Amino acid sequence: MHPPTSPARQWRVPPAVPAVKLAGAVGLVALGLLLADGDPVPLALAVAAAVGIAAWAVRDLLAPVRLAVDADGITVVRGYAGRRHLPWEAVEAVTVDRRTRFGLTGETLEIDAGETLHLLGRADLGAPPAEVAEAVRAARP
Repeated sequence: MHPPTSPARQWRVPPAVPAVKLAGAVGLVALGLLLADGDPVPLALAVAAAVGIAAWAVRDLLAPVRLAVDADGITVVRGYAGRRHLPWEAVEAVTVDRRTRFGLTGETLEIDAGETLHLLGRADLGAPPAEVAEAVRAARP
């Protein structure tokens, strides 16, 4: 008989993030059309940048859940839209890295799993990394 498992928690990309990225891609194409004036180079550069941003937004739509925890371990996004489950035994540390640049402080959640390090920011989690780190530590059996 298995012990009761705690309910899973998950953190995902806020819905506004891919919407803003897609709007930015459309804006870049519009700017390229506006600046082209018969020259294909500005339009080609704008389209190339827009494709990159759109691909970034599609990733947010395909794999919106960046982190999930339950009694068995942690599941993190891997690669473009894959997932990787880390059993609790493999998780060595869950920390928050704080850095100040240009007067702004940024936080990154770091999940150290020995040979791999998983980094997630507020835009990935939809919540402050410090709060998520506390919740992840509390979920560990």
